[in-house]
Amino acid sequence: MTLRNRWFLVCITTTFCLLTTACSSLPELTPDMARGRTAPAQLDGPHGPLSATQSKAILKNLEVNGTETDIFDLHLAVEASIAGSPLTTGNKIELLQDGPDTYKAMLEAIANARDHINLETYILEDDAIGQRFADALIAKQRTGVQVNLIYDSVGTLYTPAAFFERLTQAGVHIREFNPVNPLTAKAGWTVNQRDHRKLLVVDGRIAFLGGVNISSVYSGSSVIGASHAPHNSELPWRDTHLQIEGPVVADLQKLFIQTWNKQDGDGLIPLDYFPGTEHRGDAIVRAIGSSPDDQYSLIYVTLISALRSAQSEIWLSNAYFVPDPQLLSALKNAATRGVDVRLLLPSSTDSWLVFHAGRAFYHELLEAGVKIYERRGALLHTKTAVIDGVWSTIGSTNLDWRSFLHNQEVNAVILGGDFGTEMRAAFLGDIEQSDSITLDAWRSRPLRNRGKEQFARLWAYWL
Repeated sequence: MTLRNRWFLVCITTTFCLLTTACSSLPELTPDMARGRTAPAQLDGPHGPLSATQSKAILKNLEVNGTETDIFDLHLAVEASIAGSPLTTGNKIELLQDGPDTYKAMLEAIANARDHINLETYILEDDAIGQRFADALIAKQRTGVQVNLIYDSVGTLYTPAAFFERLTQAGVHIREFNPVNPLTAKAGWTVNQRDHRKLLVVDGRIAFLGGVNISSVYSGSSVIGASHAPHNSELPWRDTHLQIEGPVVADLQKLFIQTWNKQDGDGLIPLDYFPGTEHRGDAIVRAIGSSPDDQYSLIYVTLISALRSAQSEIWLSNAYFVPDPQLLSALKNAATRGVDVRLLLPSSTDSWLVFHAGRAFYHELLEAGVKIYERRGALLHTKTAVIDGVWSTIGSTNLDWRSFLHNQEVNAVILGGDFGTEMRAAFLGDIEQSDSITLDAWRSRPLRNRGKEQFARLWAYWL
């Protein structure tokens, strides 16, 4: 049984408790909330806020293809208008695809740690990959580097206690997020709230985030002809991660510490969690965290605002697509006004219910002009977007109610044409290995499939 379906069973067993409390709702956004902005966008650099002149010079250099355009400025205004962590410049970013490349980079950063390692993950399995990470963390702990680990209780439901006990005995500090067992949980326990983040921060200088969990399902690569291609009949997992260096790492560090402190009253051992930041590159990045304890999901607000501001392209790739009415409307309206809206979704999945619930929305999306593709030859697990070639995001957030209302998530928004070009290339590479879903073909799908879709859609809020 997959983790996604295991979690659904946990939800079913607590349905009575959940239904006796008020359901959360997504915020209703004011259309075009960023367009009325008149003040110039302000950026943060390695040494704090930049002057208006410095900010303007940086934005000038980041204009798409070096030509005058208002598309970048428009998306900058969208980001600058949303409260939360600041936009920061001076960052270096690297796109990582699939498990082998991601794990190689993460383990190298762990091996080079000198002060501390903060790891927050949804899934941490007791398999070859999990043991490899455990060995690496224990080895650093024994050299005096403090390792702090947050793992989700549901995501590690079948990871034996002995796995974590081994880490604890080596000196690793561990927090179990929202334990399934209410007898070991913190005050205000709510089983439906999960920590879905995948975040690693090393020495406060380098960070990793995205969709990759720590599990042997990621041992293979989805790239045709890759040296790490799986040697069995199982599909490889197609996922995307991000490596970041620069000032924005401090914002990701704050998110980790906030979760640690909120989950348990004991604070972290004082260490150099916020070393002096240095200029590492030219990327403008915002770290965005969301939590069910927040008034609303900042990631959701950011995404809806970017979709409404799109001028030419909206290319979304996501593993679990079960849109709420406002997200559905934003996609349909964009396609209606002539924006090239493309959805890259799975053709195979580890969650039967989510798969068919998402397909229940295909008909109205296709009718509105949205293009839908299903990735073949791999189990798609990505959570990415690129809009107008200048606004990109990578993170742990799925396009479903669970991510926007019930989970802790973390995303990075990257502004700029250079990284947008990388994102577009990765998306088009996946499209080449995907099947296009046409409206005529969809109308001819079997009746039994329609029944599955309508049944699964009933559970959309809880998936």
